Amino acid sequence: MGKLFGEILIDSGRIDQEMLQRALRLGGEDGQRRIGEILHSLGAITHQDVARTLAIQLGLATIDAAGYPEIPVLEERVSTRFLKEAQALPVHEDTETVRLAMVDPTDRYTLEAFRVLTDRQIVPLVAARDEFETAFERLYGTGKSAMGQIVDDIATVEGDDFGDDIQHLKDLASEAPVIRLVGLIMRRALETRASDIHIEPFENRLFVRYRIDGVIHEQESPPRKLTAAIISRVKIMANLDIAERRLPQDGRIKLRISGKEIDLRVSTVPTMHGESVVMRILDKGGVPLDFTALGFDPDLQKNFRELLLRPHGILLVTGPTGSGKTTSLYTALSELNTPDKKILTVEDPVEYQLEGVNQIQVKPQIGLTFANALRSIVRQDPDVIMIGEIRDIETAEIAVQSALTGHLVLSTLHTNDAASTINRLLDMGMEDYLLTSTVIGIQAQRLVRTLCGKCREPYRALPEVVAEFSLTRFCASPEVTLYRPVGCPDCAGTGFSGRVSIMEIMPMTDTIRALVMRHASSGEIQQAAVGEGMLTMYEHGLRKVVAGVTTIEEVLRVTREV
Repeated sequence: MGKLFGEILIDSGRIDQEMLQRALRLGGEDGQRRIGEILHSLGAITHQDVARTLAIQLGLATIDAAGYPEIPVLEERVSTRFLKEAQALPVHEDTETVRLAMVDPTDRYTLEAFRVLTDRQIVPLVAARDEFETAFERLYGTGKSAMGQIVDDIATVEGDDFGDDIQHLKDLASEAPVIRLVGLIMRRALETRASDIHIEPFENRLFVRYRIDGVIHEQESPPRKLTAAIISRVKIMANLDIAERRLPQDGRIKLRISGKEIDLRVSTVPTMHGESVVMRILDKGGVPLDFTALGFDPDLQKNFRELLLRPHGILLVTGPTGSGKTTSLYTALSELNTPDKKILTVEDPVEYQLEGVNQIQVKPQIGLTFANALRSIVRQDPDVIMIGEIRDIETAEIAVQSALTGHLVLSTLHTNDAASTINRLLDMGMEDYLLTSTVIGIQAQRLVRTLCGKCREPYRALPEVVAEFSLTRFCASPEVTLYRPVGCPDCAGTGFSGRVSIMEIMPMTDTIRALVMRHASSGEIQQAAVGEGMLTMYEHGLRKVVAGVTTIEEVLRVTREV
């Protein structure tokens, strides 16, 4: 006998035994409610999880959103009402079979009805409920999207300037359709693997845009007249002051969507046409704290771990905003996090909570700055200190003092590459002799989009391309095979899915110390580091290009090397 529905979900890691027992208890009062529906209503799994699990349990195939037809199949022979009640859609027919998308493929009555009607073999396909409803509405309904249907349910709003009528604004933001609309925007962001949600009001339009794999994509947007309601709803969820629309505000939203614990870091700023809102999605379960998953090749892992094993000194991770610096530091902390080490961090904000690590949230409004927190930290007898970011000379000096007194200090800095970090610290006011005696290594990194594994297409690189980028350095054969993005339903037609780090790691050697003491340029320092065997970010990117992980265009986009 095959496995039960709940057992399959536990084996796949979607739920745990405690969640299953809770769902079974809730279903006990109503035997007609299926366990999948209950788990979905609890926010433990998605409709797609239900469909995939049913397919495994019954040995059937699934149908995705792209599998539905452009025009109705068997439209003249089956009533729309029957299809809606049965939650079944014929998606393809030939002389012998009819393929039938079904939310409930165990519905024998519907299967038999279609067999009798068509006198053909019926092949059931398991459909996710939300995708089925969208396809049904497109084929047989008004043709409106899920967002369009919700907008129709919202009471008529005349304009979006409510002046001082805050109660009216609160009432509007608390309407069920507005709550559903904001929930839909957030849920779609998760489904598309977005890292940020941008809600931006302009004179005639409200833009909703998602940053997916580092690139912003415009999405279906609600009408401009709902701007105040949507932004007020977000501010209420983030515990912000909805009456204050003249000053920037920051807040946080904690949610459980589709079984995931999600933190949204919310930032609002006043613009010409209203408040612009950006929500950074912090998916606690979606960040792999593993060097290999982050893009560290074996040789780079070895170099980085050697720096982490030093008993004291400063290890810096650099790069622009959104280049994965904090994730790399968290991964380093998770490796260092053993019972015999005390680890303290000072962050702004604390993005992910790590078990066994003492994390301090900076609060400048009450005087708890990086520098003030660090002064107290050194009296807490730590072995490892992580500073979210070195922003000024005061923080840099305390980091140096901590390293000189026997602590390993990890931190980030905004610079373009490893070599220019030295000049940035000198410009900040750090003494050269302190820099050379405390900094043990610098890692610079960027994130490049990775090719979708299901649709990437191999091609033979032109000899001119191989020569221009010296690709034979990373390939034994003179004939180099590269891959190009194509696009499929799995990657939303972009050809890319996910991101990976490209990096350079520059240990502080005696040669580089001598260059620092005479205040050499970043170009000279980089040249010396390369001479000692450092692989540059650009070269690491090309190595990943030859390995079929990404494309040359993507590496050039983030490194800007020609």
